[in-house]
Amino acid sequence: MDKSKLIRITTVPLSLDKLLSGQLNFMQSYYDVVAVSSEKDYLERIGTRENVRTFHLEMSRKITPIKDFIAVVKLFLFLKNEKPLIVHTHTPKAGIVGMLASKLAGVPHRFHTVAGMPLLEAKGFTRKILNFVEKVTYACATKVYPNSFGLLTIILENNFCNLNKLKVLANGSTNGIDTSFFSNSWFSIEQNRNLKIQLNITEDDFVFVFVGRLVRDKGINEMVSAFENLQKDNNRVKLLLVGDYESDLDPLLPETMDKIQENKSIISVGFQNDVRPFFAISNVLVFPSYREGFPNVVLQAGAMGLPSIVSNINGCNEIIINRQNGLIIPVKNQQSLFDAMKLVYNDMSLYNNLRSNSRQRIVDFYEQKVVWEALLKEYEFH
Repeated sequence: MDKSKLIRITTVPLSLDKLLSGQLNFMQSYYDVVAVSSEKDYLERIGTRENVRTFHLEMSRKITPIKDFIAVVKLFLFLKNEKPLIVHTHTPKAGIVGMLASKLAGVPHRFHTVAGMPLLEAKGFTRKILNFVEKVTYACATKVYPNSFGLLTIILENNFCNLNKLKVLANGSTNGIDTSFFSNSWFSIEQNRNLKIQLNITEDDFVFVFVGRLVRDKGINEMVSAFENLQKDNNRVKLLLVGDYESDLDPLLPETMDKIQENKSIISVGFQNDVRPFFAISNVLVFPSYREGFPNVVLQAGAMGLPSIVSNINGCNEIIINRQNGLIIPVKNQQSLFDAMKLVYNDMSLYNNLRSNSRQRIVDFYEQKVVWEALLKEYEFH
C-alpha cells in the first residue's frame, strides 16, 4: 500500500538540518516525505542523510514580494502534481509561501509550526506588514503549532488566529532533544583539556558560553558589555561565542564588534556543526535573547549539564525554573545580566546546585521521541 505524502517546508535548509534533525527520517517510516527548501546543494545533502526526497524552492528570509510570488506559483504547481495529504511549514517565509500555495492547491491538511516571531522586534510599517503576513499564514493553515505555551499566548493576544486552531505539542519544542547524543559522556577529560589548550582556556577559567547567531536580537550587545564589566574584578573568566554573524539582517553595534575582536578573553569560534565539545568545556550558558520560540540551545546546554542564564521570554522561561536549573533575568537588561553572571561565578554553592539539576529536567520533559510521537499522532488524527 502506497504511503500518503507529507511535505515539510523551511525557508533555508539550515532549519531542516539543525532544528528538525532526525525527524524527517522518523516520519519517512510512516509517510512519503519530501523536504522543500532553498540552497539546492545543502538541501540535497540533508535529503540524503534523512533518506527523503527533496524539492528545491528558492526563498529568502528578507521581504521580497516578487520573489515570494514566484515561489508561491512554483510550489502551487509542485503540490498540484504531488497531491500530498499534509503540508507542514516552519519559519515565517516558508509559512506564508507554503500555506498559501497549499491552500490554493487544495491540500487537505495544512500545518504550520511557529518557532519564534521576528515581528515582535519590528516597528511601524514593517510590523504592520509582518502582522498581516502572520494572519494570512494562519488563515490558510488548518492547524497551527506554537512550540511554546508563551507563543500560544502571544498569538492569541495579537488576534492572529482562534484558539481552536492552536496546539502546543507535548511540553513544547519543535524537535525535542536526543539526550543520549547531548551528553558529557561522549567527551573525556583529555579531550576537554586539549580543546581548552587550543582555545587558550586554562583549567582555572570559568567559561560562559553563548551558542547561536551573533546578532542584536540575541542580546549579544548586552552580554559582551556585561562580561567586560565582570572581567574587571575577575580575571579568571572567559566568554566563548559559538556562531556566525548576520551583518546584513541584524548587525551588532560597532563597539561590540571591537570588543569581541580586541578582548583576548572573548573567544569567537564561528559556526560549528557539532556544538557539544564547546558545551563540554563550559560552565554556564548565557542566552539573553529578546525573542524565541522554544530555544534548542537551552535544551542542549541543559542536557550537557549546564545551567543557563536566560531572559524572561517565552520558551526560555518554560525550560528554565529560576534558581533551580538556571537564572531568569529581565529582557534587554545589561545590569541584571551582569548581576546574574557575577552571582553564578561567585556563589559556588548555588552554581553547583543549578548544575546538578540541569540535565534531569531536560530528560524528564523534552526527550526527542516524546515530541516526535506527539507530532505523528497529530498527522494520523487528521
